[in-house]
Amino acid sequence: MNRRFFVAALSLAAVVAASGWSVGWFKPTETVITEVAPGVFFRKMETEPKFLGSNQAWIVFKDYVLVIEASFPNQSEELIKEIRKTTDKPIRYVFDTHYHGDHADGNPVFVKQGATAIASENSRQLFDTKGIAGFEKSKKEKPDEYGKLDYAKPSLTFPQKMILDDGNQRVELIHFGHAHTAGDAFAWLPKHGILFTGDACVNGAFNYTGDSNTASWIGVMTEAAKLPVKKVCPGHGEMSDASLLDTQKRYFVELRMAIQKLIDAGKSLDDIKKEVDVPFYKEWAGVDVKTRVENIEHVYGELTGKKK
Repeated sequence: MNRRFFVAALSLAAVVAASGWSVGWFKPTETVITEVAPGVFFRKMETEPKFLGSNQAWIVFKDYVLVIEASFPNQSEELIKEIRKTTDKPIRYVFDTHYHGDHADGNPVFVKQGATAIASENSRQLFDTKGIAGFEKSKKEKPDEYGKLDYAKPSLTFPQKMILDDGNQRVELIHFGHAHTAGDAFAWLPKHGILFTGDACVNGAFNYTGDSNTASWIGVMTEAAKLPVKKVCPGHGEMSDASLLDTQKRYFVELRMAIQKLIDAGKSLDDIKKEVDVPFYKEWAGVDVKTRVENIEHVYGELTGKKK
């Protein structure tokens, strides 16, 4: 998720509670670490009152550790402390699901530890352009956190799939296609039925479409749902089960349908922003779909060819 777009999630807990959902698991104000399976740890990040970055994870292999999501540099440092509470094995790899800074700007912290950063080949150009530009901007805005760091784009990339398997743990890094960004990739643990989705699938009002292709995104979610998933660890928000993949897909299916219907009725973009309605979205994300203005504008541009 682009870090500018987390704000609308702040009222999520209250709205979900009002809707009657069970909220015992819902802790937006806390960073919570869960051992999802033996040697598989998920770090769900605080999103309010402060957005700390993407969710993260680490997987302990026989001889090394794989990290999923570098996040921001300060969260990379915090994650290393948490990893050291569970193992003294070296961190050999850090996997970036995509180029956004809240998922990948912490790469230099892990590279300094001797780790190799991994991403899909389709993300390479984005790291080389938007990724480094965002990093350099953050160096100016947050010198205490970024100032002494040099950008570290992934040095190991894969076209469609990369497998790490030592007989104990197996992780399949998979690029299904253009979703949240052109380079989105998942981490699939078939022995445990656990899928780490990055921002191709989030749990709550965290979708950012600025780099997306929502028609392709729907197809990506269809492919991901073909895996025998038991647990979904999203890029932002709480862990869930396979139903979250369908929920994420449903959002874009229904948003595109609703906007197309209004386009066919001759409505302007300004009218659409006022009238578009996807009722289930508020139940899931905690905010009205109209508050996701950037997403509405993006889908309108896709459907009409009139990009802003």
